[in-house]
Amino acid sequence: MIRSLLVILAFATLACLPTPSIAKVPADPTKWDADIAAFAARDTTAPVAGDALLFVGSSSIRMWNLAASWPGEKLINNGFGGSTLSDAIHHFDRLVAVHHPRAVVLYSGDNDISQGRSVEQVTNDFMTFVARTQQVHPGVPVVIIAIKPSVSRWQLWPAMREVNAALRAHCAATPGLYFADVATPMLGPDGSKPAATWFKSDGLHLSEAGYAAWTRIVSETLREAGVMQKSQR
Repeated sequence: MIRSLLVILAFATLACLPTPSIAKVPADPTKWDADIAAFAARDTTAPVAGDALLFVGSSSIRMWNLAASWPGEKLINNGFGGSTLSDAIHHFDRLVAVHHPRAVVLYSGDNDISQGRSVEQVTNDFMTFVARTQQVHPGVPVVIIAIKPSVSRWQLWPAMREVNAALRAHCAATPGLYFADVATPMLGPDGSKPAATWFKSDGLHLSEAGYAAWTRIVSETLREAGVMQKSQR
């Protein structure tokens, strides 16, 4: 009887442990081939020397005028609009592994939640991306930008907030990993829906004011990571 109880207890304990997760393969792995090919062509015709700041992610990265935010910096913009974390992981070798950055900045997860992926899946996909980055670029800081609240996707904010909380905790516990909290300043009073001024007319993509705030916050995080001087934005 005691042996049976011990076996049951052991299985119950195992069931409570987190299980490793493999990033979901994109529904159409070839969807972004043209974008990835364009990055490769750019890197061939106008290569950026090593030690650059490498930005990866969805439209919030793609539409960001990085040169205006950080004039004089070596920058690589590998943002492709509409993409998810599984897309970034699928194309990781071309997006991240081929470069020799001094820091990697990631914004994603917004589209993932919008497409119905669970908090657990999105969080695990972030961890997969980070683990691969730290494997191929050991010692290179990784900055995760929080999933932003938005007017058009406000109904999804509870799930996004859960992912952000998990990412913040993981960053706090992981050397070389940093969390850029752009979400909290964007929220209205008492955590309410963000003001429309953060966004373009679609209520989703950032306005100039939105990017100005992101630039300040990401700059602070890059300084925390030791890859940007205090005099730089």
